[in-house]
Order: sequence, then C-alpha cells, then structure tokens
Amino acid sequence: MKTKHIFLYVFMIFSCLACEEFLEEEPRALISPETFLATTSDAKQFINGYYAILKNNSIYGQVGLDHFYDNGADIIEPNRSANFVEPIGNYSLNEAIADVSVQKMSVSDTWKDFYRVILNTNILISRIADNEAIPQENRTDFIADARFVRALCYWHITNLWGAAPYYTEDLTLEEISSLGRTDEATIITGILDDLAFAQANLKDAYIGEDAGRASKWAAAVIEAKIHMQQKNWQEGLNKCLEIINQSPHALLPTYAEVFDPNNEYNAEIIWSLDFAKDIRGQFEEGVLRADGSLPSFAGNGNWRPSMFNPRLRDEPANTADTDALKAALAANGEAFNGTGLQIASKDFAEKFPVNDLRRPLNVSDTYEGIQLNHTYMPKFMNLSLETSPRFNHSDNRMVFRLADIYLMAAECENELNGPANAYQYIHPIRQRAYATQAEWELVGLSQQQFREAIYDERKWELAGEAWRRYDLIRWGILLDVVQNLEYRFWNPAANIRPWHVKLPIPLQELINNPALLEYDPTNNGYRSN
Repeated sequence: MKTKHIFLYVFMIFSCLACEEFLEEEPRALISPETFLATTSDAKQFINGYYAILKNNSIYGQVGLDHFYDNGADIIEPNRSANFVEPIGNYSLNEAIADVSVQKMSVSDTWKDFYRVILNTNILISRIADNEAIPQENRTDFIADARFVRALCYWHITNLWGAAPYYTEDLTLEEISSLGRTDEATIITGILDDLAFAQANLKDAYIGEDAGRASKWAAAVIEAKIHMQQKNWQEGLNKCLEIINQSPHALLPTYAEVFDPNNEYNAEIIWSLDFAKDIRGQFEEGVLRADGSLPSFAGNGNWRPSMFNPRLRDEPANTADTDALKAALAANGEAFNGTGLQIASKDFAEKFPVNDLRRPLNVSDTYEGIQLNHTYMPKFMNLSLETSPRFNHSDNRMVFRLADIYLMAAECENELNGPANAYQYIHPIRQRAYATQAEWELVGLSQQQFREAIYDERKWELAGEAWRRYDLIRWGILLDVVQNLEYRFWNPAANIRPWHVKLPIPLQELINNPALLEYDPTNNGYRSN
C-alpha cells in the first residue's frame, strides 16, 4: 500500500512498538485501541501500520530476511568484508552478536519486529471482532488479513528459531514478557488454522489503495510450503495445483518481464509489498525527533535495491574506463549509488549455465560494454536517479511468485510418483529459460536425478529471492553445499556447524526473560557448542 498519509496518532502506536524497549511501554497508555479501533477507517490505518513494520529493514525493507534465507548459501556474497553481514553469512554468529544492530538489521531487530507485528494483529482481531460499527464484511476481511500476517510472522519465526513464544490473544505486555518457548509443531498447527481462515475470507487480489495487501493465494503459498517442509507431498501438490489452476496468476512469457520495475503487479507475482519513493510510513527507525519530525532516512522507500546496486567507488575494473562509465551512467539518467553488499557469489557466477537466458539478469560484470570489478544481479538493481535514488527506491518487494509454485509442484509430484508426471511442471519454467527444446527439455531422469535437477532449477530461477538457505535446510543438504563453497572474503565452509540451521535467541532477550531457556537450555545449540 503506497500510503501517503498515516496520521500521527497511528504513528505513535507503532513507533512505541518499534522502540528498543517496546515491552516496557504499554500502547494502551498512549492511545486506547478500544477508542482508536472504532471505525472501518481506524482499522485500515491500523493494518497499514503493521504492514509498515513488515517493510522495516529488519524484515522485508532492506535485506533483513535475505541475511537468513540467502546469505551463507551458494548464491550471494558481499563485494567486501562488511561486518554487519558477516556473522550469518560466515557462520560466526553467537548470542551476543545477535544483539548488535546496524541500520536496524540484526537477529534481535528481526525477532522484535516479528513480535511487534504479532502483538498488533492480536490487538486488531480482539478489538474489532464484535465491533458492530464496522460492517461484518469489513471485519471478516480485516481479521483474515491480520491472521494471514500473524501466520506469516510465526512461520518465519519457526523457520529461523524453531520453538518460540506463541500467543494469539490480546495479552498485556507483562504477560508477553514472561512467555516461554512453545514447540514448533504446536505453532505450525496454529499457523495452518490462521492460513485456512485467511484463504476462506481474503480476496483473490487487492488493487487500488489496497495494492500490497496479501490475497488468499499468498496464504495458500505458505500452506503449500509448510506441507513440503513436513514432507506431506500429496497435500503440498494439491495446494500447488489449486494455486496454478484456480488463482488469477500466470507465468509471463519471459523471465525479464517478471522483474520489470514498470510492471510491478504483473500476473506472475502472487504477493509483493508495496513501496513508494518519498512516502513516510516505513518506520526503519520508528521514533520521532524531539521536534516531531522523522529521522532523515525514516519513511523513505525501499532500501533493498541499494544493496544490489553497484557502488561507484568500486568500479570500473580498469581506471582508464572511469570517465566512460560516468558518461554512460549520466547519459542513461542513472547512478552507481548502491552498496554492492549483495552480489552474485563466485560459486554461483561460475556455475550458472552460460546458455541460460536467465543468466544476464542474475550474473553480470559489465555495464554498457564496460568491464566491472564485481559480478552483480541486475534483476534487483534499479539505477534510475529519477525514480530510484539511493535508499529511497519505489520498487516493490516481491515475496511470492508463480514460477516458485510450478517448481514446488514438480518436486511434490516427483517425491510422490517419480518424474514421469513431474516434467509438466518444470518444463514451463525451463522453456522460457533456453532458446531450443533440446536445451530445456528433461527426459529419462530417475527420481534422484530429477530431485537434483530441482535443486539446480530453483537455484537458477529463484536466485536472490530469499529461498536458498530455506531450501537447502529442508532438503537436509546445507552443510554439504556450504562445505564446498569458496567465498572471496569469508570461509563459511570452515565455520559452519550442524546447529547453524537455526538462529540463537538474542542474549538480551534471554536476560529479560529467563523462561526462554527452559525449553532448550542450549539455545538452539549455541550455548553447548
């Protein structure tokens, strides 16, 4: 939602929930939800508020989730040895480092922001459920949205930490602050219940001022992924086919069209978070200055493209080409104004098939024929000075798209019955990736060979879309893959250990709430190892 106006009283609620000590303040003491959540307009403002938290740097706004789902795998690495992306990507993380925040990105920031969103979804559900001043149709829609977002947050929490505090009631902050960890299976059961309600009550799509809200099909994607995590292959296949056959989404003719910044709501995208340049409402810092103004960087657009854009000081490869590079950028109305902290890894660039038509969008070391020092991923870059200045990009953040679902269906069918009927789902993805049938068609594979083909196809198709570590973990091959990686600056192969499939709960959270250690005194293995 490209929300142009979020009233100050709404901002106060969410800025309180976004402060470092958010559990020390009671939002009801600032503005009573009983009073505030009185009308349809109030509820819409409140929903905009928790979506704004999802857009924080710690989750979807920069590379918060990318750190956990992509870095430290075999696709992305930084162009230099940057401290704030090193602990997870190089597997040197511990409880104390998990508390260290840079640009509102740390394990701690992500943990806190997920629980801020959960707190607010619970408040919304509780306060509007019986509010007859809001039409029943709107109440059902808003509650379905809140339950989807709550499920999304808990799903990420279980992926990252496993067992975790779990609650779905409108609890006081004092009650929340003493919750222990609930086992992952119980949380997943609750997530599936929320997703079922969301699928039954959300719309096929949201447009206009609601663009950026998740549809019923976004909820279906998470359900399908959970079934696959649990190796419930038939249930996973059924849900994938429901999305493929019944949703309004369709594969685009070419890979490049999917990432066109001028067509952000194309038919292949199931859900993307809606960002806008120069719009206040994404609370990276979440606090007001004493004079009531926002920090200079707060409330701007999407930060993530800046992480993939080149940094001019790093380029070009030959200093003799510097003037030519600057002239070419100026002629195109562009700038190398990024950080270069998310580039194609050495391993990824070397292995990406040279005849694959997706390669130029995932692996590129030239600009207008000028050789660059580093290898970038153009599909996430936006160099436009007019529409996409540094850390203020208008680009939406893609979360789910249909190509992923086709590959999921292929995997489920192969696990159930072998590859005979699975080719029909992987071939449409490969067909647009190669020039000839001889290149894209797969034939005569065994079940294991098809499984390995899926490993690779998801790598090439979904590169940098925050799925790789998630996939490697659920396949049980993260350690094997990482132990064969060579990075430019790091050595994850030497550092990775079996417990690195989960994150530690940050140290300060354990100090504030010792009950978090009762379920697992080792804190996911980080204390005993």
